Amino acid sequence: MTARIALCALGLAAAAGFAAAVPARAQCRLCAVPTTARETPDAKGPMTLEVEAGLDFDRLVLLGPSGGSATLRPDGTRQVSGAIGAMGGRAMVGEARVRGEPGRPVRVDLPPRIELHSPGGSQITIHEITTDLPAAPRLDPSGNLTFRFGGRLEVAGEQEGDFRGDLPITAEYL
Repeated sequence: MTARIALCALGLAAAAGFAAAVPARAQCRLCAVPTTARETPDAKGPMTLEVEAGLDFDRLVLLGPSGGSATLRPDGTRQVSGAIGAMGGRAMVGEARVRGEPGRPVRVDLPPRIELHSPGGSQITIHEITTDLPAAPRLDPSGNLTFRFGGRLEVAGEQEGDFRGDLPITAEYL
């Protein structure tokens, strides 16, 4: 018996660490010694996190009741094992962008696994969520950091349906 699993775009919840913005201060024209040095506030500037593309395994073809796994790496490479015969051609890695103060080091956290649920109540899991982030991520001179992410989808038994879930991503300044 051949079963098909349709996995549409994975909804992603994004959160970014924010700090209060420091109000701008005007130079006092009545001061005896005016200064043109820029103030260095202790507070951190705002940061945003945007999900550009959701992680999508497209369709998987199950060839038997034993289940299997499908891996989609951040570089776009794919691999299937077990009773999974093929992964759809439109499978896409996820992509997100962090924006903030140029040159600032950041920490980006993703959970090690998430649960996906179908409208019929079935459940499958994505394990080993990985990114292409460097070991010490830092915003570029324009204040941007773009990264891609993927994972390993585990299917146990003959589950079929349209599975969806949320992948919480957090980012904060170091």
